Amino acid sequence: METPEKTPEPEHTGTAAQIATQDWAQASADPTYRAAVVDLLGALAYGELAAFERLAEDAKLAPTLADKAELAAMASAEFHHFTQLRGRLSEIDAEPTEAMAPFATALDEFHRQTAPSDWLEGLIKAYVGDSIASDFYREVAARLDSDTRALVLRVLDDTGHSSFAVEKVRGAIEADPRVGGRLALWARRLMGEALSQAQRVVADRDALSTMLVGGLADGFDLAEVGRMFSRITEAHTKRMAALGLAA
Repeated sequence: METPEKTPEPEHTGTAAQIATQDWAQASADPTYRAAVVDLLGALAYGELAAFERLAEDAKLAPTLADKAELAAMASAEFHHFTQLRGRLSEIDAEPTEAMAPFATALDEFHRQTAPSDWLEGLIKAYVGDSIASDFYREVAARLDSDTRALVLRVLDDTGHSSFAVEKVRGAIEADPRVGGRLALWARRLMGEALSQAQRVVADRDALSTMLVGGLADGFDLAEVGRMFSRITEAHTKRMAALGLAA
């Protein structure tokens, strides 16, 4: 009696370091890696779309016409990033809406729980909240093939949030130092919510979590995940200092 042949397991494209030297055509031969990239681009695309909507809405809170125009320009940049990601998903034969759908509920809930009550809270959210998300995706980008990494880093470029938010927030604190305490509490809340949201996104998607915790062939490295979130926290502390707020 012949032993039935087993279906061969798909071969992984290599460790995270090896994948980083490959282009998309090479790396995507691994179906698990391809699924992880579709998840990543889907999460990023919905995040950019949500950021566009939020900044356009926050522009209504702007105290001056110049401030309103500045936020509108930032919203436009976020939508441009979204179109790049949507286009890339189509290029790799992934339906953009389907790729984004698994992340819509978590991201919508994050924005619902962190809706700013005024102009300054909106600026803090744009600066602190978006920067934490960008730090997280830059960490993931280090494990990507060269083509995908270039796209991810391109859409994470600062759209003008940093210098604009720092200038306005520091000016408000100088005018009324009491504002600083309230904004520091708000920023700490954003930090906690943003990290929790990032962890939920990864935990809910097997391929993405596999890539993040050590690459597809590196093994499960929880220590490295801990170090990653420590780096994100350190970057947050520096941003808070730039705003003149205590982390």
